[in-house]
Amino acid sequence: MIPRSAVLAAGLAAAAPVLAGVPEAVEPDRIPSYRLLQPDLAVGGQPAPETLKHLNELGFRTVINLRTEKEGALDERSVIEAQGLRYVWIPVTPETFSRGDAEAARKVIEDPTAAPVLLHCASSNRVGGVWSVIQSLRGKAASEAEAAGRDAGLRSPQMIDAVRRILGVAAPTTAPAP
Repeated sequence: MIPRSAVLAAGLAAAAPVLAGVPEAVEPDRIPSYRLLQPDLAVGGQPAPETLKHLNELGFRTVINLRTEKEGALDERSVIEAQGLRYVWIPVTPETFSRGDAEAARKVIEDPTAAPVLLHCASSNRVGGVWSVIQSLRGKAASEAEAAGRDAGLRSPQMIDAVRRILGVAAPTTAPAP
């Protein structure tokens, strides 16, 4: 009989075409809002418990978790490290989010020994905020950086305000079109 974990891992690996060793797409119930931003960087919401146990089999070397301790982020560390993966914890909330948080994530993302990286939070909203600031640090104009963040999951008004605070951008006087 084939162990359940082997069946799950095979199903996850077959979920989508593979690019640079990690899936281009993953079923939403496995990792919500999953998307590949670069060949060596995937982002998303909180991986399902069974998926979390098999991130190494999906090709990841590093996991960056933006969730807070209250959200159970520290419980994830042992699951990730048991697979031989690097675990980086950068707790972010809209109230505490700083340029330093984005710089810390960027340092890991741009470290070739860390790749491929999974950057996640609970829903991908904070991921989008971090990605916006990283794009700004890479030289994109604030509007382009925010658009890139929205593509990565930035949604909540609170996180959008936090990004704009860091980027030094005033809130628009009219609501953007959906």
